[in-house]
Amino acid sequence: MITVLSGGTGTPKLLRGLRRRLSDPELAVIVNTGEDCWLQGNHLSPDIDTVLYLFAGLLNTETWWGIRGDTFVTHELAHDLGVDAFIAVGDRDRAVHIHRAELLREGRTLTEATAALAAALGVEAQILPMTDAPYMSHVRTPEGLLHFQEYWVRHRAQLPITGVVRLPPGRPAATGAALAAIREADGVVLGPSNPVTSIGPILECRGVAEALEEAFVVAVSPFIGDQPISGPAGALMVAQGLEPTSLGVSRLYAEFCDVFVQDVRDPVEVPGAVRADTLMVDEARSEALADVVLELVRSR
Repeated sequence: MITVLSGGTGTPKLLRGLRRRLSDPELAVIVNTGEDCWLQGNHLSPDIDTVLYLFAGLLNTETWWGIRGDTFVTHELAHDLGVDAFIAVGDRDRAVHIHRAELLREGRTLTEATAALAAALGVEAQILPMTDAPYMSHVRTPEGLLHFQEYWVRHRAQLPITGVVRLPPGRPAATGAALAAIREADGVVLGPSNPVTSIGPILECRGVAEALEEAFVVAVSPFIGDQPISGPAGALMVAQGLEPTSLGVSRLYAEFCDVFVQDVRDPVEVPGAVRADTLMVDEARSEALADVVLELVRSR
């Protein structure tokens, strides 16, 4: 079994390739929940849903969020009615949010709710929230402390930021299922997602770092030079006092990373790193990177 730590965009592209080499039951994905929020009475879990939709064959792989071919009738009418609908949620996507919210209100854990959704969607991989406790990423800006979704979607990451804060304070416990997926894996992959707001919250969950120290870990950099392949990872790294490069990411993961993979075009040198094409612009490149990662695990 291969266990992957995932955020919502970069890592699912790698998962797309891994699925061409492994059966879905051979994959476990521990997913960031630091961007979750309640929205218009429903529960939004964007990174979990991206992974669920990928394995269900529903994901819009042009945007890497939402359901392919979805409509936005409800969103548009809500906007016309004066609802502060700053996140465009598709109609089919909203049905998932509604059902998850109902399950959570009934007292189910997020792990249980995710398992129920996965079963209903025919997903055979293990899709595991990092924690069942609230633990959300916020950023400090001139507008005040904003939930990451407010910063990323409403403000389009255009505000200067001076720090990242997790709320509520204190590290939550990782789920037992997530820790078991690390301990039982033949190899663990830290995917090329944002190190601060996608992979970082998973690593901060109690028990994860200790479990990774006992595992064989391959980390894939989301940077080429001083620019992330996508998203605001660079600004977030700087706000946290980290170098926004592959070298900065490798230092962040150094405690438990056995092999670090960076792009063949990256001008930044990371000692001991394996070079590969990490720019997964199509299925073939996703598969090629998956081959590199799997070979590293098999030759450990």
